[in-house]
Amino acid sequence: EDTGLQLQPLLEGRNHGAAAADGAPCPAVPVPRNSPAKRVLVMLCFGNLLNSMDWFLVPGILLDIQKYFGLSDEKIGLLQTVFTVCYMLAAPIFGYLGDRYNRKILLGAGILLWSGVTLGSSFITQSYYWIFVLSRGLVGIGTASYSTIAPTIIADLFEEGKRTTVLSLFYIFIPVGSGCGYLLAAGMARSTGDWHWAFRITPCMGGLALVLLLLLVPHRTQRRTPRYRALSISGTTQGADEAPDEHTTAKTTWCQDVGSLAKNCSFVWSSLGVAAMTFVTGALGMWVPLFLYRAQLVQGTVPPCLQEPCHSSSSLIFGAITMGTGVLGIIAGARVTRRLRKIYSKADPLICATSMFISALCLYTALVVAQTNILSTFIFIALGELFLFVIWAVVTDMLLCVVSPRCRSTAIALQILLSHLLGDAGSPFLIGAVSNALQARGAPTFQSSFRSIQSSFVICAFVGALGGAFFLLTALSFEGDRREAER
Repeated sequence: EDTGLQLQPLLEGRNHGAAAADGAPCPAVPVPRNSPAKRVLVMLCFGNLLNSMDWFLVPGILLDIQKYFGLSDEKIGLLQTVFTVCYMLAAPIFGYLGDRYNRKILLGAGILLWSGVTLGSSFITQSYYWIFVLSRGLVGIGTASYSTIAPTIIADLFEEGKRTTVLSLFYIFIPVGSGCGYLLAAGMARSTGDWHWAFRITPCMGGLALVLLLLLVPHRTQRRTPRYRALSISGTTQGADEAPDEHTTAKTTWCQDVGSLAKNCSFVWSSLGVAAMTFVTGALGMWVPLFLYRAQLVQGTVPPCLQEPCHSSSSLIFGAITMGTGVLGIIAGARVTRRLRKIYSKADPLICATSMFISALCLYTALVVAQTNILSTFIFIALGELFLFVIWAVVTDMLLCVVSPRCRSTAIALQILLSHLLGDAGSPFLIGAVSNALQARGAPTFQSSFRSIQSSFVICAFVGALGGAFFLLTALSFEGDRREAER
């Protein structure tokens, strides 16, 4: 398998046209030993770790931020919603730029933006809540560049047989980074007595990521395969009959790419399935630590938080659960998919559908037992997250299988836009708004605050089951769309 960045020799590029016309298989291209693919992958994985950590700093210290600014559930949910809305609106822009311009520069600009804004937000005082909200939106714009462009670079570096494994490795760092974000935020708040310090560590790591980007990622690298033209990191393409140094820009317009994706049923249905998944994960990531804290308050196992810092172990435990289930779920999902794919061609969407149904059932069970048994609640939340993480690497590889290589950045960007628009852009705010509305019906007690957020979480179980149905619909058109993309 080709796992390197290849510069196809001119002679082989010219011979490919004749070989393809005759239907004969093309010769394998040797991979040079000094291939930079592994070094690029290391940098991308580290950036993905940092990207996910910044995303979940706020949920890790949600109770402290709520006390500091004096916020209701609805306003605290707005923080993550603003982050996600800016993230999803910026994704199509970076998708367009990533298919046409230098990806290394775009990645560097994104890292610099989100690291600088995160550091600046640590100095915002109590009377400037809306500036803090704005800063989370700017961080979302910075992270959009990374989430959109990095997977397309991996798609250009690795062949389809190897790509699932590599994408699994890349996406493992999302739950690991998410868990580290919870642990870092809660740990810094507890050790320093000031939650602002949670926003002063990741910018230093962002500087290191920027240095690795400059040192490890070549300015212009390109993988050439015998079957199709691949986009280079510089955003240019090279035909099979062109010399290695003769680059041309993408020949299709953005509107043409969007039009072809809109006709792709597998892309549309799978994007709706991903939207359901992000709806659930966004709500869980934002509200589960606070939900667990309120459940423990009702059971009398933790004291109420009357002033900062709020020493609750829920964020630390949930962060550890997210890390463990994320690594296990992504690895298990990739291995099961690779094996079943040899037996059944529609294994990818069916695995996603099954995982969504099981996850929805586990999350609903966790809500039912939360008031009486906190240990069982942790177990069922862990199982629910485990089956959600099974999907992560599979859906991206499934997307790359059913779209043309020329518009992969655009496809990923549009899926990010659609999935977050219908998913976690609104779910944290929606859960908070429903919780507020239910609390307003009665006297403010520990029991009523727990019941309100418990009832609002039922929405997540319903949406998870709906996502499973969308992946079942994806299976109906998956084979035909994959053949069309290969053609």
